[in-house]
Amino acid sequence: MAWLILLAAGLLEVVWAYAMKRSAGFTELVPSVVTVAAALGSFVLLAFAMRSLPLGTAYTVWTGIGAVGAFLLGILMLGESASPLRIAAAALIVSGLVLMKLSGEA
Repeated sequence: MAWLILLAAGLLEVVWAYAMKRSAGFTELVPSVVTVAAALGSFVLLAFAMRSLPLGTAYTVWTGIGAVGAFLLGILMLGESASPLRIAAAALIVSGLVLMKLSGEA
């Protein structure tokens, strides 16, 4: 269950990052509210996941989901570059997340 909670926390991190981009420096009301709500939800879910997952594992996976998710959303929704080097970097992050999960901690 902790892994599912952590996944949800990571997905909310992607939501708040995208909403923050859309908030134009917190000058747009709706994206600003979404940013704050999603960030709060993400932190709360991360805290719940950390009840049974090691700090290093939980935090690494949480930030990795956020980083790769924001990277993909940037490409798909914002027209950001999908250069081979950026894709390789994202693949390395995903590889690290897989290794972290396979490490057997928790």
